[in-house]
Amino acid sequence: MGKDVLTGVHFLSGNHACAEGAIAAGCRYYAGYPITPSNEIAERMSWRLPQVGGIYIQMEDEIASMAAIVGASWGGAKSMTATSGPGFSLMQENLGLAVMTEAPCVIVDVQRGSPSTGLPTLVAQADVMQARWGSHGDYATISISPSSPQECFDFMIKAFNLAETWRVPVVVLSDESIAHLSERVVIPDKSEIKTVSRKVATGPKEGFLPFKAGDDLVPEMPIAGSGYRVHVTGLTHDERGYPDLSHRVHEQLVPRLVNKIKQNADKIIEYEEFMLDDAEVVLVTFGVSTRICRHVVKRARMDGLKLGMLRLITIWPFPEQRVIKLAEQVKALVTVEINLGQLALEVERVVKGRTETYLIPNAGGEVHDPDMVYARVKEIAQKS
Repeated sequence: MGKDVLTGVHFLSGNHACAEGAIAAGCRYYAGYPITPSNEIAERMSWRLPQVGGIYIQMEDEIASMAAIVGASWGGAKSMTATSGPGFSLMQENLGLAVMTEAPCVIVDVQRGSPSTGLPTLVAQADVMQARWGSHGDYATISISPSSPQECFDFMIKAFNLAETWRVPVVVLSDESIAHLSERVVIPDKSEIKTVSRKVATGPKEGFLPFKAGDDLVPEMPIAGSGYRVHVTGLTHDERGYPDLSHRVHEQLVPRLVNKIKQNADKIIEYEEFMLDDAEVVLVTFGVSTRICRHVVKRARMDGLKLGMLRLITIWPFPEQRVIKLAEQVKALVTVEINLGQLALEVERVVKGRTETYLIPNAGGEVHDPDMVYARVKEIAQKS
């Protein structure tokens, strides 16, 4: 058996760091289908999982891949897949199944230029809204976004812990530039890595209700084969798991699925603040764009501009309260993202005119030019 935690200092790409982070988190099942620019995750998992007693399987497509990790989750495994935009689109129906059946799992979406086949080998950040609204119906999920190979490792552990805690699919919104960037990655000793496992049903089997939730709105999860009688369905179901197509049951089930994330948002949301104490203009960003914005903020400060940065680690649920508080303090919020305005829509929605909002867009293919961002920020600062 190989090591499940490759303790030490490594030089890894973001994709390889994702794979190592997943294994360190306890992932033992991977199902996927090849797609650029996420392929290195699957390749490394196909090599590493057999070393630690895990299972790697290449499925016939992304629809089956998502279904497989949902099934593996109900079998007791920490499971994951990885893909990019077109494959993520195909996964959406079964992502909804994971939400409805409360199957914890992780999906890494390495974003690329889109729509359609787009720019298969080049960067974008245009799957933000797809990560939140891609499946049908009312539901809530969690999405986090790394900005370095080190964070690819760290955030995979975070993603599995969130998935297991709240029994939801968690999307890791990586991007081509971070995926293929190689940097120093420090992997701590196994004893220093905090992992979380779901609440597993251990009580009496007679009369057990697999979808009866406690105060945290998260039910205990029976593992297939452990002796509990469980019916798992994508249909609206009662606390026994049996289909019940009544308005009354639907009104109980769906709000609980949403509220277990919504009401616990303060425990889930994370962000990074950079030079915000006296900032008058704030850049709002995530992922690889964080690296550009941090450089721009440092340059602006050298030139006497009071610029700061709010970097979203958790994109969904969106950090509404922090953005509102900032909007009440600063002259302008400027969203920097490699799309034509997706995160910006959320910023505008919660700001509601409290301050000026701007977007510095980029359709994809390469990261923002720091000089262009700086020039635009100077214009905004002078106007505000």
